Amino acid sequence: MKPTRPLQRGGPAAPIPGRYKLRSRDFFVEEIPLYQPSGEGTHTYLLIEKEGIPTMEAVSRLAGVLGRRQRDFGYAGLKDAQAVARQWISIDGVDPQECENLEMEGLRVREVSRHRNKIKMGHLRGNRFSILIDGVGSEHATAAKENLQDMARRGVPNHFGEQRFGKRGSNLEKGREILEGNPRKAAGGMPRRLLNLIISAVQSEVFNRVVNARIETLGSLLDGDVAWLHRNGASFLVEDLVSEQIRCDSFEISPSGPLPGPKLLRPQGMVAEIEERVMKECEIEPEIFARMPHGTHPGARRPLRVPVGDPKANAEPEGLRVTFELPRGSYATSVLRELLEATPWFE
Repeated sequence: MKPTRPLQRGGPAAPIPGRYKLRSRDFFVEEIPLYQPSGEGTHTYLLIEKEGIPTMEAVSRLAGVLGRRQRDFGYAGLKDAQAVARQWISIDGVDPQECENLEMEGLRVREVSRHRNKIKMGHLRGNRFSILIDGVGSEHATAAKENLQDMARRGVPNHFGEQRFGKRGSNLEKGREILEGNPRKAAGGMPRRLLNLIISAVQSEVFNRVVNARIETLGSLLDGDVAWLHRNGASFLVEDLVSEQIRCDSFEISPSGPLPGPKLLRPQGMVAEIEERVMKECEIEPEIFARMPHGTHPGARRPLRVPVGDPKANAEPEGLRVTFELPRGSYATSVLRELLEATPWFE
C-alpha cells in the first residue's frame, strides 16, 4: 500500500506556480513554546538553531560534546532536516556555562537558560514558518494573499506530511508488515521510538484518507461526528448538530478523524460509515493495534482542519515569501499544497 496523495480543497484564487525547499535556508521554522524557561531549576534549556540535520542528529552531536547520553535530552518535537530550524532542547545537570556559544557543523546554541522540568514531546503551542517560494513573481502576491486569508478563516486540511511515511513510503510498508504478522515478536528487537514511527505511519494513512473523503466539508459537522475542541484537544460525540455547528463556524471546534487504536472514541451514523469504509480500503481492523506491546498506539482523534495564524505573503527579489503559524503536530505542506499548483509527493 502506497501513501495516498492528499487532495487540495481550493480557495478563492487559483493556486500559484513555484517551488520550495530548493535550499534549506529558504525554509525556516521556529517553535512557539508552550512556556518560557523561568531561569531557575536544574534543567539547562538550550535554544538551538540547526540546518541540514534532523533533530536527533543535533541531539547526538550535543551529547558527544557534553559527554551525556542522548536519552538525557528533552525536546518538544522533531524538526525537518532540510530546513533552518530553531527549537528548545533541555538537559539535566549540565552547567549552563558549558553550553554558551556552542557551535558545530550544522548546529549552534543561540540562548541558554534554566527551568524546573525536562522538555517533553508535545511541549509546544505550535510552529512559525517562513518559506521562500522560488519562481514566483510579484504578480502572484495578490492571489497568494487571498488564499492565505481564506485559510486563516476556514483553516487548512490537516493532512500528515510525506515525511511521516518515510522515504518513498517505507514506514507505511513496514508498519503494515508488522501489524499483519506478529507485532509482539517484531517489536521485540526494535527500538521503541522507531517502532512508534513505523506504526504511526499506518494510523496517519488512515487519517489522511478520511480527510480526503471529507475534503469538501471540513468545516461542517455530520451526523455522528466526534468534534475536536481546539482550546484543549478534548474530543466529544456531537449530539446537537445545530448548536455545535455554530461553534464549528467560529472555529471553536472542528470535525475529527481517527488515528486507529483500541481506545479510540468512535463516531456514529454517517461518519462511522465513512471511517469504516476507509479502514476496509486499507485492509486494517481497528483491533489489530491492541496487539501492540506496552499499550502503545491506543488510538486518538485528530482535527480534520487546523487554523492558520498570522499569514502573510511578500514579494522578494528571489521569489515570494510566505509566513504563517500552525498548531503543534500540523505540517507546513498542508498550507503549501493549498497555495501552489503542485507540491512534491511520492513517485
